[in-house]
Order: sequence, then C-alpha cells, then structure tokens
Amino acid sequence: MKTLQTVPFLPFLLLHRLCAGATTLLPSARTPSTASSPTRVSAALLRATALELVVLAGHALLYPTGITGERHPAAGAAEGTASGSPGQTGRASTATTAPAGTTALPVGHPERPPVVLLHGFIDNRSVFVLLRRSLARHGWRHLESLNHSPLTCDIRTAAELLGRHVEEICARTGHREIDIVGHSLGGLIARYYVQRLGGDQRVRTLVTLGTPHGGTAVAPLAGALPIVRQMRSGSAPIEELRLPAPGCRTRFVSFWSELDQVIVPVEAARIDHPDLDAVNVRVSGVGHLALPVHPSVAAAVREALDADEADRASTGTASVA
Repeated sequence: MKTLQTVPFLPFLLLHRLCAGATTLLPSARTPSTASSPTRVSAALLRATALELVVLAGHALLYPTGITGERHPAAGAAEGTASGSPGQTGRASTATTAPAGTTALPVGHPERPPVVLLHGFIDNRSVFVLLRRSLARHGWRHLESLNHSPLTCDIRTAAELLGRHVEEICARTGHREIDIVGHSLGGLIARYYVQRLGGDQRVRTLVTLGTPHGGTAVAPLAGALPIVRQMRSGSAPIEELRLPAPGCRTRFVSFWSELDQVIVPVEAARIDHPDLDAVNVRVSGVGHLALPVHPSVAAAVREALDADEADRASTGTASVA
C-alpha cells in the first residue's frame, strides 16, 4: 500500500490545515479494515463539514470566473482550453507553460493524452482550478475544461455532446485517446458516454470523484428536476449502466468518500460492474465538495492517470487506516 502525501499548494492556510487530516490511498487488497469509534467518526465528520464550508465559500468566489467558456489562445500558446456551453465547439491549444503563480516542473511524459475535466451539477469549470494547476505543474500539457449547461435535463444527451467534444479534441491535438476526470454528475455523464455510446474507443482512463454510479437518495425536494431524478437509484440511465458491457476498453478509477453527504449511501459512488476494469479508491476525511480541490486527491488522480499499462488488467479497492 502506498500512501500519497499531501501537496501544500492550496492558496490559504485554513484549507490546507483542514485537508491535512485526510489521507488518500491507492488500492491494495492487503490493507486491513479498522473500525472507528463514534467519537472519532464524529470528529472526522465535523472536520469534513468545516472543510466543505470553506471550499463552498472559496468556490462561490471563483464561480463567476467559470460561467463562460474558456478563452482560446492561438495554437502553441500557453494553456490548452476547451469549450463552454452546449452547442459550442471548443478550440483549445497545447499548454506549454504552467499557470501564472506556479513553478513549472520538468515534463516527464510529453506524449500524455489530453485530459478533459468535466464538472458536476449546477457547477462550472472553476471547480477544477486547483486540480488543473496541479496537473499542469506536473507536466500535463493538454488540459481541457468543458462546461455543460446548468439547464441540462438528460444524461444521455449530455453524453452525446461530450462525445462530439472528444472527437474535436482528438482531431485537433492528433491524439487517438484522451483521459477524463469527472466530478459528481460529470463523472456519470462521462461513464455513460464511455459505456453506452462507444466512448471506450477514445477514453483511455476515466477518473470519477464522488459520482453517483449506483444512484443517490439525497435531495428528495429536488426531484422535480429531470437531471436529479436521473441521478437516483433505479432511474433509466443508472439501470442502463448496470447492463453488460463486454469488451469495454476504458480503465475506471472511482474516488469515493466515507463522509460524502451528497452520495447516499456513500458506497453508491463505487463502480461495481463485472465487465469493467474498475478500481475504487476510498478517501478519508473529505466531503463531496472537497474532492476536486484536495491535494491528496490531486496526487492520487495524477498517479491514476499515469498508471502503467500493466495495471489496466487489475481491479481492486482501497481502505483507509
């Protein structure tokens, strides 16, 4: 079992200190399961809730910056970007320098495939500011952030649009495959594209963060929204994802948190499908909103995207000490 160390690049000290208590581990069948006392669980929940509030406040400040699609510099300029709302085709360029305020690290893997970042429900690309910075600092050159419309009503329609974006990105960058990192609903849209629309021919690795793969029972009052109903257990899209998927080529890595208050039950964020090459990574001490910004999660995402091809045939789970 390899423990991923916290990366101290968060912009304010409070968030970093709150994050310090959580540890993200890569899968290992040898990790023993340890029972936690009610006192420890309550303390962890309080700390995770405090972290969620800090993340929510910080994201509220950043949210306006991600409402519109990214600006697209000319080819060969600083940073790869992608389109915004549905109906627009992204024109992104290759990233050759790190974002302002960061120190570029040596590029060890110049031929890494593009990474597409896909946000969750009623959110936008600003949720990935820190994860994107982390990837750029560690040598990822092709980074694309896609906005899907807050008025999206159907996971299948959003997945079809994602497929068109992916084809455009592959044509523009010259890569035959891409990787996707999806938070919450974004991971569900990406999985539907991969598993039901033939996206496994294009997506090498799909990383999901707090995605309701098995559906979630949270927010019953929001059931009037079609997209919320589709995220519930038993919905048509969720049931379609339970169907056989023989020969699916994509590697899945699903991060799920024991303190996720949005995914009910929390185990619904795991991928349990006999036909899929899936690894489930259990995260300790981190709630739903903090998953895309937590430094240990970012480190684990980088490692998942860099996983050796020999690992593609393995499946597993992770537990936390």
